[in-house]
Amino acid sequence: MGPSDASRVLNAIDKLESRHGISIIKLSEPISSSFPSPADPTGDTTTATSNGAELRTSDVSNSSLDAPTPASLEADLAHYRELFAKLRFSYVEQVTKEKFIRAIVGDPPLIVAPHENADLEASNAAAKSDLKRLKTEVAALTADLEARARDLSRRYEASSAAVRTLRELPGRSAELEEIVAGLREEEQQRLQPGGGSSSNPELRLPLGRTVELVEARRARRAELDRQLEQLASKVPRKRKEAERLRAELGPLEARRMNSTAAAREARKRKEAALGGAEDDLEERGRWWRASETVLTRMLEA
Repeated sequence: MGPSDASRVLNAIDKLESRHGISIIKLSEPISSSFPSPADPTGDTTTATSNGAELRTSDVSNSSLDAPTPASLEADLAHYRELFAKLRFSYVEQVTKEKFIRAIVGDPPLIVAPHENADLEASNAAAKSDLKRLKTEVAALTADLEARARDLSRRYEASSAAVRTLRELPGRSAELEEIVAGLREEEQQRLQPGGGSSSNPELRLPLGRTVELVEARRARRAELDRQLEQLASKVPRKRKEAERLRAELGPLEARRMNSTAAAREARKRKEAALGGAEDDLEERGRWWRASETVLTRMLEA
């Protein structure tokens, strides 16, 4: 990749980021824009809407919209669900009380027949089943949206990491090109006459042969390491055996020295008793041994 190619790639990345930049703040703009302006400096949390009515916002929403994060958005969702559940309960309670009071104080009072209650219960059961089905569909849709959002988040993080890597590649490629140029210059200087070229042919192998040689050396080193580990495991046992043999060798060495000294002393006494006839005895002994050998071979034949 040349400098022009790298510049074109970086320009394309900048255009993509300027067109399709995504962040949590930008995603929350449609939600935050629906809320009125924050509370005034006096501390009053009541704000005026466009039609002059007053609207009181939640402190949680005001604090989370300043710096929205996934955790703060989840906290807001749980908070709003709790508020909506309380509001729904209060609304149902208020409407029920109002209807009951109107039925009592009405003129004439409202009389409900049993079949009307049965019809109302049947319609309520049908409405509940429809509501349950819709809730199930909404829950499935929400789970699908959450899964897609998490997948998109992971893909966005991966693409951001790839973009950072692409931005770093031109500088790194330039550094590598400088290193390669320096290595080529050093190699040319070594190959010149009188440049002190190395006589080792392994230093001039191509890349494929060099990789094979490196793998073979690594395998050999791994084998040697394995053999060293096996020998190291045998060292304590061999050391104990050597100590035992050394302990047994001490008494044997002492006995050998005593036997040698006793043999020398006996030889001296024998020589003194024979009066210097040692040479004759040696010749006679050699003759007897030769005779014994001849007779043994004759008998074996």
